[in-house]
Amino acid sequence: MANDVKLLLVDDNPMVLGMLQHALAPFARVVAAGDAADALLKAVDDPPELVVCDYRMPGMDGRQLVEKLKSRPATASFSVILMASRSDIDERLSPQDAADDYIAKPFFLKEATRRIKRTVDRIALEKMAKTAPSDGVVRGNLSQMNVIDLMQSLEMGRKSCQLKLNYAGEKCEVFFVEGQVKHASYGSLLGDEAVFKVLRWTGGNFELNFEGKTDQETTKLNTQGLLMEGLRLLDESQRDGGAEAAEESATSASASGGAGAGVTSASAGSGAGSGRTEEEEDVLLDN
Repeated sequence: MANDVKLLLVDDNPMVLGMLQHALAPFARVVAAGDAADALLKAVDDPPELVVCDYRMPGMDGRQLVEKLKSRPATASFSVILMASRSDIDERLSPQDAADDYIAKPFFLKEATRRIKRTVDRIALEKMAKTAPSDGVVRGNLSQMNVIDLMQSLEMGRKSCQLKLNYAGEKCEVFFVEGQVKHASYGSLLGDEAVFKVLRWTGGNFELNFEGKTDQETTKLNTQGLLMEGLRLLDESQRDGGAEAAEESATSASASGGAGAGVTSASAGSGAGSGRTEEEEDVLLDN
């Protein structure tokens, strides 16, 4: 389900523009422009909340486009992600340009999409906070923004709040101070272990109370550390679960005879091939 975030995507390379537009369409309302002049017209017609722009373009470059848009009151308020070569980022753009993020070319499509989506989620969360009901509590569905996306958005926005998570009768509370998790509870679990328990949730509901505070400090890792360690543990458990399933399948096949074993082996080979195909779907994009 796409967030109602207006994203202006600008790149003079039609292939890069098309592939990024297709990849980002599920997450935001994307308007594409093939050059800075076209982008200016589209921004005036419908001011964007996020501009994702190539730096080196003929005529007006990405930095000049951003400066022009920010100089106009009607189009001045938006976040910026610039796509540029590593040398341009190091020598020409950073730190004097006020971009929220830089994506170094060449880049893999999946990684760029993940980075852009993180900023889209932060903007969506800020919009939800501004339109919160009178009780000041933001409510949402984890199928739209899962736990990992939520935590990354709160970290990026340096938010202080209470996050309540509810899924299939299970409940968890996480308290943030300027984007960093300070306390979490899930049943009898506290701190890091409580956070690890809910990172896999992609269903259920969440509530954000920006007035919620606590004096407890039960976590040892910072937010980024919690996410990295939690994902590592999740990946480890999935690998262990897959190995156990494969072992059970092989045992069952052996017990049922040679023909069954042959089918099991073919299925395993097919699964491995599918894994390689999924990796091959990622695309390296450059100018």
